[in-house]
Amino acid sequence: MAAKSRLPLQFWIVTLVAFINSVSFTIIIPTLYPYAKEFGLSDLAASLLTTAFSLSQFVGTPILGRLSDRIGRKPLLVMSLLGTVVANVLAAVSPFAWWLYLARMLDGLTGGNNSVAQAVVSDITTPEQRTQAFGIFGGMFRLGFVVGPPLAYLSQTLPPLPGITTLGMSFMVSAIMALVAAILCFAVLPETRPPAACDGNLKFSLADFGFGRLAASFRKPVVGRIFLMTFLNGATFTVFTFAFQPFFLTVLGQDTKNLAFAFVFFGILAFLSQVFLLEPLRKRMNLVTLLVVALVMRGILLILYPSFPTVQAFWILLFFFGIVNAFPMPLIDSLLSLRTSKDEQGEALGTNSSCLSIANAIGPAISGVLVTFGYGMPFFVAGGLTLAIATFALSLNAPGDGAKTAA
Repeated sequence: MAAKSRLPLQFWIVTLVAFINSVSFTIIIPTLYPYAKEFGLSDLAASLLTTAFSLSQFVGTPILGRLSDRIGRKPLLVMSLLGTVVANVLAAVSPFAWWLYLARMLDGLTGGNNSVAQAVVSDITTPEQRTQAFGIFGGMFRLGFVVGPPLAYLSQTLPPLPGITTLGMSFMVSAIMALVAAILCFAVLPETRPPAACDGNLKFSLADFGFGRLAASFRKPVVGRIFLMTFLNGATFTVFTFAFQPFFLTVLGQDTKNLAFAFVFFGILAFLSQVFLLEPLRKRMNLVTLLVVALVMRGILLILYPSFPTVQAFWILLFFFGIVNAFPMPLIDSLLSLRTSKDEQGEALGTNSSCLSIANAIGPAISGVLVTFGYGMPFFVAGGLTLAIATFALSLNAPGDGAKTAA
């Protein structure tokens, strides 16, 4: 029985690759806004750098996923990581703002490698292992969010290279991390897609791109609701992530050092929750029930933030929020993986990541509008919508919508 539940070596290799890639990505997060200011960009123009990345990722991710189904996981994973290397080097040496926008768009187009890595996880795990595997995978990815921000600070203490500013060095360190992940993937990770399953077809239709493909995916009877679930879950969470910072700094009167600590604290809790709590709870509850409970708790916690605007209440709520918020995405990923065939794994997970990318582009913009009505408004709206989403999640257990399991 123990042997049956043991995860294969390939899983740990691709999870390490995902962790390094996550660190590479999160090094950029605390750097992008001040770096944009070096180019004289306004706050709105600086925020559009994130939108450009997310929209490009939205377009590129399902293409990477489908290509990984057709020509194999490994080449797409390596090429996409190398795309991140090139994009971050270009960002580091950007002489103009438009150059920086192009670099962020390139990083977005090739930044769907996480969905390819998820397809590898689906290839090499059994249905019984999948929730545990995605929980650990997501936990390691989230651990990168703990490691990345401190590395961003350390990278700015390095002597700048010629033509690169102090903030630009963060992009260089990010590029090096992505290069390490690409080399590790190329040298150690075996191909997990059977050669017989790769048809080598590189032809695409307009339906393979962007909004048209996403709309078609939503119409699928089983997985369409899961794709919509990913979008709604991601949008409400990114409303929170934008509103969280001005609320913490302005309403609670905290400084940026404490804000950085809050991000690290949140990341550690999410990592521990996914790795040590998700699997035991899954054994006691089915996936949809656990998802609904997690969403209800998250919705309530979001509403409580502005209801009790004190520093003490904030840290207590963040503790529980960090634990609960770690559950929805790996549960949704597991449901999607179980309800798609092996031949559709890469495409389905790629489309799912695109849903998350468009949510990441829309959520902060919505939050920015809501903040004009008060710093607490985004929390109330996100909390109410999360409770509504929990009700929608019940439909994933509808009759005739049972999960497919691989043979």
